[in-house]
Amino acid sequence: MKILFVASECTPIAKVGGLGDVIGSLPKALKELGVDVRIFLPKYQIIDFRKHKFELFAKTIVVRGEKINIYQGLLPESEVPVYLLGNKKYFSENGVYFEKSAFVGSLKEIERFLFFSQAILKIFPVIDWFPDIIHCHDWHTAIVPLLLKTESRKLKDKTLLTIHNLANQGKWDGKDILDFLDLKGDEIEGLKIKDKDGSFNILQQGILNADLINTVSPTYAKEILTKEYGEGLEESLTKRKKELFGILNGIDYTFFNPEIDPNLKINYSQKDLERKIENKIHLQEILNLSKNPQIPLFGFIGRLTPQKGIDLIIKIIPELVKINCQLVVLGVGVSDYEKKLLELSQKYPRNISVQIKFDPILAQKIYAGADIFLMPSKFEPCGLGQMIAMRYGTIPIGRETGGLANTIEDGKTGFLFKKYDAQSFSETINKIIRLYRDKNGWKKLMKKAMRKDFSWQKSAKEYSKLYQILGS
Repeated sequence: MKILFVASECTPIAKVGGLGDVIGSLPKALKELGVDVRIFLPKYQIIDFRKHKFELFAKTIVVRGEKINIYQGLLPESEVPVYLLGNKKYFSENGVYFEKSAFVGSLKEIERFLFFSQAILKIFPVIDWFPDIIHCHDWHTAIVPLLLKTESRKLKDKTLLTIHNLANQGKWDGKDILDFLDLKGDEIEGLKIKDKDGSFNILQQGILNADLINTVSPTYAKEILTKEYGEGLEESLTKRKKELFGILNGIDYTFFNPEIDPNLKINYSQKDLERKIENKIHLQEILNLSKNPQIPLFGFIGRLTPQKGIDLIIKIIPELVKINCQLVVLGVGVSDYEKKLLELSQKYPRNISVQIKFDPILAQKIYAGADIFLMPSKFEPCGLGQMIAMRYGTIPIGRETGGLANTIEDGKTGFLFKKYDAQSFSETINKIIRLYRDKNGWKKLMKKAMRKDFSWQKSAKEYSKLYQILGS
């Protein structure tokens, strides 16, 4: 079976968040199962051609009067082909996204991914490879199922839409989008459906038109059918309830491995956990925090957005300082959050370190050097941070929602709290600090967390089952 992944990002070629990690890992696991899988990405200006070996495969393919060059390479450490679609007008500016939050902020960004989606369907004859299933990811490629239905040649490809983040939907004025797509708006019945605020909603069109839909955890697949988590699309999702599945994400156990991770001060395993302390001291040193292995060190890595519970983290920082804990925050996002966190780090420089940037090497050092990992998310489709943290023996605190509820065993491999407020979060932190003081109990907790298996093999088999359903 031939499967085409179409997405906005892919680790390590062009990564912003967890979506990139999925696109960089799941195809490898599918390839091991014998699936003929390939990946299409835009050729962003930020892609390092010196590091990633892509070669010009074809040039001057014309889409919408625009010339496209195709570059071919392999997903690092695999035999999975990756094709980059190059166009100066739509892909040469900025990074992957136009906004630091990664949420849609302009028509220009909408047009970037509409053009990419249109170009996808023109490339198959050029590469002489025709997929059986096009696997679309998030709003960026959610228009592809609609395009397949409105194409004059009526391509017969089946489509699977994976929703990684329902909150980011690709909404804009309907006339602008329809004009760009050269559609009147009456080609199929679903085009007449508008978002609740009257906007054209690209993700909604993907939900209505894809053959099958899945989210990245079983719990989130149930949650999004409710008003609380449905982000205004719960009615559309409920209509497709029978075609909606939940498959838990995995992590790349080759890359996220404390025994061989080259970014660590010293490698370690369950058998020599005392070596993890050296990574903690190293992290304290490079961030100018008080160097003391006894101080509980908390870590957060992710986008600084409301979804991630940043407001709760900001509220509990004075308490963390009061009980002599440390916190390192790594990420970019909402400017107000960035400003407030930086102010707190300046106020408590020996306890709080805030790094407003994207730094994958520092991220690995935090996973290995922190004692506790914070994920107080308002909602969390899956979340990879908690799984990576457990792999490194760093104990996660998460809210009982989405993938956090599916991956953290409360009191056994981490801690969960239910109510989204600072008090519940604080009470859970105090509970985990008490256990941290019990060195034998803490060591047992670390070992249980490290024994959890979140590798991609199980998830890949679940995706293969969906492909079989589509192919039957």
